[in-house]
Amino acid sequence: MGSLFDRLESEAFRKGLSKRSKEAQTWFRKQVQGMGQINMHKMMKDDRLVKKSRPRVGEMFMYAYDPKHRKTLPYYDRFPLTIMVDKAPGGFYGLNLHYLPLKQRAIFLDNLSAIANNKRYDETTRLKLSYALLKGASKFKYFAPCFKHYLTSQVDSKIMKVEASEWDIAIFLPTESFAKANKNKVWKDSRSKW
Repeated sequence: MGSLFDRLESEAFRKGLSKRSKEAQTWFRKQVQGMGQINMHKMMKDDRLVKKSRPRVGEMFMYAYDPKHRKTLPYYDRFPLTIMVDKAPGGFYGLNLHYLPLKQRAIFLDNLSAIANNKRYDETTRLKLSYALLKGASKFKYFAPCFKHYLTSQVDSKIMKVEASEWDIAIFLPTESFAKANKNKVWKDSRSKW
């Protein structure tokens, strides 16, 4: 399968947009808004995603998820876009960026970029995250609605790493797959938590 990331990056390059610029973020957001829902199974086969056996703190991942307590949850995301924060009993804590509206995702990722271990935005780049850091800084206020506990036993697919070079595109892709509520309801609830 051809890469959606490659296609979007090539189009941005032809438009003369610099990676990680505000102009590029705005352009990516506008491009993906007209795409409609992206098929999770096709997305997982994208050439630019890297299969990982274990997620690492500070890296971004996509995977299919079926929550253990889905019957009692008001809603949940079946295809999280998660930055791992820490290990947790039976799994890990992560920031599922799908719980934020697009503009807040971009602002939050920009703020998180300040705590990256390097500025290369390649396979070595990770965010130096902890719950205490997120909770203690006002510039990370958007973390509250997207901080989740994921159980490894409930991951329903391979875990695919999104390289740091693709973060700016990945945050705008319409890959959220909420069950029991639509994204507008989820985003409205999220706004009440920051």
